[in-house]
Amino acid sequence: MAGRFLHHVVPSVIRPIHALWNEVIGFLFIVLAIVAVPSTWRKVKIAADDPGSLFFALISVGFVLLMAFFGVSSFLKARKISRS
Repeated sequence: MAGRFLHHVVPSVIRPIHALWNEVIGFLFIVLAIVAVPSTWRKVKIAADDPGSLFFALISVGFVLLMAFFGVSSFLKARKISRS
């Protein structure tokens, strides 16, 4: 009887926790992307004048885009989990 109880209760508890975890991770990735934007903007402005710093500007832009992508995909995954 306890096994059947756990079989019904555990998925009902795990699903919201899993969705919340994805939302928290998504929030952290979005925050990392937002925090890096001012530095990236400065590096892009410097790269416009100095072609030698173009590599660092591209790395910074890639970091911001990657963190934003991971954040958005985590929120979408949380939405998918909560709807299932």
